[in-house]
Amino acid sequence: MSASAAIRAAVVRGPGEVSVEVVEAPVPGPGEVRVRLEGCGVCASNLGPWSGPEWQQFPLEPGELGHEGWGVIDAVGPGVQGLLPGDRVATLSHRSYREMDIAPADALVKLPPALEGMPFPGEPLGCAFNIFERSDIRAAQTVAIIGIGFLGAVLTRLASEAGAHVIAISRRPESLQLARDLGAEFTLQAGDDAAVANRVGELTGGEMCPRVIECVGDQRTLTLAGELVGMGGRLVIAGYHQDGPRQVDMQAWNWKGIDVVNAHERDLGRQKAGIERAIEAVAGGLLDPAHLFTHRYPLERLDEALDATRDKPQGFVKALILY
Repeated sequence: MSASAAIRAAVVRGPGEVSVEVVEAPVPGPGEVRVRLEGCGVCASNLGPWSGPEWQQFPLEPGELGHEGWGVIDAVGPGVQGLLPGDRVATLSHRSYREMDIAPADALVKLPPALEGMPFPGEPLGCAFNIFERSDIRAAQTVAIIGIGFLGAVLTRLASEAGAHVIAISRRPESLQLARDLGAEFTLQAGDDAAVANRVGELTGGEMCPRVIECVGDQRTLTLAGELVGMGGRLVIAGYHQDGPRQVDMQAWNWKGIDVVNAHERDLGRQKAGIERAIEAVAGGLLDPAHLFTHRYPLERLDEALDATRDKPQGFVKALILY
């Protein structure tokens, strides 16, 4: 494709407002690669800008918010080594709600032939594997996972495969069934936090959980996570808290002597390492994420995909935009 060729790109023009426009294809500069995208996952972190907070300026750049892309290298810039047109890759780039995106060469991870034809949003899969690593889950531990969306589902699978006793907590019955399918030993309906805490106490003989992973990203689930973690345990914050400050019961956290881990990685090398572990797990059959990609949309329906990510219709786990 020539440098001046046209591509389609989604432009978020205001709160809840998106249009698909024709723009010039981006041109890779030195050390950069252009990827002809096959698809891009839709992330819950998009929902803050999508809602139109006061700090957000519109319109966004073409393709902006999309950061879970995968596809085939179309062109490479000067100085790029080890990557060639035709290589299939997962991307760590940030304007992937468009048919082509640019990324630094070191922000790509090659996908093996074993994954040919499979959707592979590497960024969220790598995120889940990095969260799991920082959770330091051991065999026979009791692990509470609060929120069984995409991250919670993958973490349920990884923790159960590691030999942990997983307590999955979610408000939606279908999410609890998904957790059971992925190996959760116990499932609890969210809603009555006191009842959930009492039940976890019963299941753990009053010791509570040495590991708790909070995957929702709101005040209520963070508070519940603090109640469920046991003495000397580890509270892992995997949910993206994007709507303001939080309050915690610091006295309880101090008394219990817990570790608190904010498990999102921003170091590029760590992000890539997580994606590489995800590739190995999927290619090796440890994890099959295909059934977690429950809703698929063309670029022209990005608004519907974002609304579904917010509203979570029946059976929803994760949305993909496919080109």
